[in-house]
Amino acid sequence: MDNIATNMEQLYQKAKDYTEISIELFRLNAIDKTADLVSSLLSRFILAMFVTMFTLFVNIALSLYIGKLLEETYLGFLIVSGIYLVLSIVILLYSDKLLKKPLTNLVIAKLLKTKDKRNYPNISENEEA
Repeated sequence: MDNIATNMEQLYQKAKDYTEISIELFRLNAIDKTADLVSSLLSRFILAMFVTMFTLFVNIALSLYIGKLLEETYLGFLIVSGIYLVLSIVILLYSDKLLKKPLTNLVIAKLLKTKDKRNYPNISENEEA
């Protein structure tokens, strides 16, 4: 009878350890995926800021050039603004296809991505088992 109690106690302890380790693994995986997603979105945001600054200065230069050709500076800015109005309307009409779906797919891909063992050179074969 004492042997059964000891076995039950060992079984309970192993189940408890397994549960604690599983919860910790889930927590670490969630942290890893969140960090990967945030860093990916942040790097894209920084890149978008640089592209935006570049585009801003190119548009100012283009507006001034068109204004110089038309001999009225405001006409250059008006024409460039009209181009952006047309682009905004197109993006508004097709925002699901152009923006929402690709961003949704990016987030899903980052959350479902599994880590490749080759990315972790410190893990030996013995530690994996």
